[in-house]
Amino acid sequence: MGGWEHHENQPGEDEPAGHAARNARIGLALFAIYVLAYGAFVLIAAFKFEWMAARPHGGVNVAIWSGFGLLAGALLLAFVYSWLCRARDVA
Repeated sequence: MGGWEHHENQPGEDEPAGHAARNARIGLALFAIYVLAYGAFVLIAAFKFEWMAARPHGGVNVAIWSGFGLLAGALLLAFVYSWLCRARDVA
């Protein structure tokens, strides 16, 4: 079948030099942002658990809402990473 050949991508084969290092820096920066958000979630859950027990909307507590927020944040950061690392000079 045409177009189904699988081979490993060699470094520099389809990316200009320096893109891998740039993409790694972007990934680490976005990871640091997520770690700070998750760390805040854990610290609040550990030391201000009464905040997490509050039920502001529809009977669902803040712990659930903030967990959904962390999931949505991770997805958003993945989209941002993909957008920032896309190939800009592909013709």
